[in-house]
Amino acid sequence: MRIKGITRRWLFNVLGIVVLVLVVLIVSLSFAVHNYTYNGILQALNANSRELTNVFIDYKNKTSADFTSVAFAYVENFTSKEQMELMVINSEGRVVLTSTGFTPDENQPMNDYQAALQDEEGYGSWKGKLTSGEKVMAVTRVLRNHDGMVVGGVRYVVSLENADRQVLTIVAILTGIGLLIILIVCVTSTYFVRSILKPVREINSTAQRIAQGDFDARIQKRHNDEIGELCDTVNEMAVELGNSQQMKNDFISSVSHELRTPLTAIKGWAETMQSGEIDRGTFDKGMGVIIRESERLSGIVEELLDFSRMQSGRMTLMMDRIDILAELGEAVYMFSDRAKAEHKFLLYEEPAMLSPVLGDINRLRQVFVNIIDNALKYTDEQGTVSVSACEEDGFIKVQIVDTGCGIPSEHLPNVKKKFYKANHSVRGSGIGLALADEIIALHNGTLEVESKEDLGTTVTIRIPAMQQLEHTEQEDGRAPQEQELPEAAAEPPQDKEAEERNSN
Repeated sequence: MRIKGITRRWLFNVLGIVVLVLVVLIVSLSFAVHNYTYNGILQALNANSRELTNVFIDYKNKTSADFTSVAFAYVENFTSKEQMELMVINSEGRVVLTSTGFTPDENQPMNDYQAALQDEEGYGSWKGKLTSGEKVMAVTRVLRNHDGMVVGGVRYVVSLENADRQVLTIVAILTGIGLLIILIVCVTSTYFVRSILKPVREINSTAQRIAQGDFDARIQKRHNDEIGELCDTVNEMAVELGNSQQMKNDFISSVSHELRTPLTAIKGWAETMQSGEIDRGTFDKGMGVIIRESERLSGIVEELLDFSRMQSGRMTLMMDRIDILAELGEAVYMFSDRAKAEHKFLLYEEPAMLSPVLGDINRLRQVFVNIIDNALKYTDEQGTVSVSACEEDGFIKVQIVDTGCGIPSEHLPNVKKKFYKANHSVRGSGIGLALADEIIALHNGTLEVESKEDLGTTVTIRIPAMQQLEHTEQEDGRAPQEQELPEAAAEPPQDKEAEERNSN
């Protein structure tokens, strides 16, 4: 089976590092055990060789024959015959006695004896193989008289075969422990990798289903860890995508209905007028309907274009110093006839004066029109829509309050989201409030919606006045925005009716 993905990376990284560490550790411990064992044998040989100074007292005054007789007694009483072989060497370099009682092979290498002859203190050691192939360690002590002549020597020889077997046994044990550790790491890590791979595969499978449009797909959360958090995130993403898809479908349906209604009226009256069998009054009525519905279509298309600009970040504002009171009054005046026709009360509490603001005159009027239009749409006959404005803490505060059906509490947090409609029985695209909120945000202001079901809705708009905006910029270390306004723009244009209202 081909190993790939996370499992392959684990094998090359984690398991590879574990194996490398274990190999280095086992090799290091093997060398340490080998050196420790050989050093222990060498120390034992040296300890026995140092006893010669006690055995051969005044050997410097002795002859070679005296040394040989004493060496015979030393070999006879040697207590470590089972652990090592003892050899007595005469002054001529020949082995004359061994602790084993066998005649030694004169062809055996004695490098330690040659080293002892060269050493000032008469000590030599050697590790190697005999002619028989046996591996041994040997230590020789050479004794000299006052004249510096060699009177004899004693050689200690230990076989290393048992030591090597012990070292190999320890190395085998260490290797077995290393393999056991690798096995345990493999088993535990395989379980761990599978515990990751299984939910990852489930997440991948569920994500593919979501990508194909199955927004009801969910991942079962098994652990409260990073994988569990990822499962929660994917599930939340599926919910949001499902809601967005539903809102988009509702939006398309709503916009289609909004477009079809005026198109149907325009087409019907156009066919009626084309027949030519109508009087002047009917003709004028039909033209009025066509003009109104065309303006309605134009408004819908413009709203969609604005929404597209908002989504792509291409919405720009033509900022200027404006009298927001005049624009609010104009928006209220636009709906006065409609309110009377629908038997609703549109009240406007107009203040004497408000500070100017820096804003886009057309966009702010669009916001006021959109909010007042919504308030009238959701208010029943004999209901009231109240519009008021005041200056509060350096901000221009505009409130539109209606006594309509209100918004249920579960829908209130979402009313400013694009495509969202809390009430599908009333016409509208579901993007007007989202667009208004974006425009106000671009003016450094806020748009807040408060509502209670069956009691009404209050929309509060706050926009910083020119003085507040300049003060904020100074606190932020920026120079106040200086704009050379044309004389015609110094005071916003007002129509005659607006001027009359302001004069009153």
